[in-house]
Amino acid sequence: MSQFESIDPTRLRWFAEVAEQLHFARAARSLGISRQRLSAAVIDLEAELGEKLFVPGAESTQLTETGTRLLHAARDILSRPAEPESGSPETTGLRVGFVPGVTVSKWERIWRERFPETPLEMIALAAADQHTALAECRVDMCFVRLPIDRDGLGVIPLYREVPVVVVPKDHEISVFEQVSAAELAAERLQDASDLDQAAVVFEMVAAGVGLAVVPHSIARLHARRDLVYRTVSDHPDTEIALAWPMATASDLVEEFIGVVRGRTARSTRSPSAGKSAASVSGAQRKSTAAKKGGTAGAKGAQPKNASARAGGRSGGKNVKRRGR
Repeated sequence: MSQFESIDPTRLRWFAEVAEQLHFARAARSLGISRQRLSAAVIDLEAELGEKLFVPGAESTQLTETGTRLLHAARDILSRPAEPESGSPETTGLRVGFVPGVTVSKWERIWRERFPETPLEMIALAAADQHTALAECRVDMCFVRLPIDRDGLGVIPLYREVPVVVVPKDHEISVFEQVSAAELAAERLQDASDLDQAAVVFEMVAAGVGLAVVPHSIARLHARRDLVYRTVSDHPDTEIALAWPMATASDLVEEFIGVVRGRTARSTRSPSAGKSAASVSGAQRKSTAAKKGGTAGAKGAQPKNASARAGGRSGGKNVKRRGR
């Protein structure tokens, strides 16, 4: 086995995306993660291998010889179908997609604590791909940004996001905590409706071409030192929801819904809790029946024992009382 075989598949996939595009910002956008998180993952991978994967100080992103070898190996490794471990039964897991701006670490942590034996795969998706991924069953559930075609889907709205306007840090709007739509009327606004292209739009804002109004999480995801963002008080907000195909809903889907909605592990609405309660109830019924059977047997034996004791005391003869 080569030294690359043991690399975490997620980290390997992230590296491959950068290596293919040779651009960290575009790769981060494609993966639905922040550029900082992607850079940190590559640095950790270089530390793990003990070699540089990208040429330090190069004007444009370039692969080193090791980086090129890893890219070829990554293509081969990632193209292989997943196989269960030898001698172990295949474990059914849950695949949950999420669009840019959604932070899933809290729910992922709770799931792993509550269901350590059930794999959970979190899959970053482009916003434009959220409905297709569900329709093609590439994910079992997905954190989506509304609106979405709800036909055949179960949808639970989770929270709303305030809109912010992204401006150069030296722009006059930067001195305010929030602004109104009327105060932006005289400004040139970039079309930021395609959130998958937010990084490109932010490049335009940084170049002074115009401002952009986006959901707060998108501004945070693509944060830059040369840009700031301020709340827009009266601009329509956006809503994040959890969606899943109702035709393929399962106990695992219901369990994840419970995690997201804050149900405890003992909630009566949890399928696993219901099975546990049924098991306990069955055991209790058996225990109660056993106790009743033992008590009835003991009571049934008492008259015989009492008669025997009485017979023993009378010597087995009828005793008559003498009249006065």
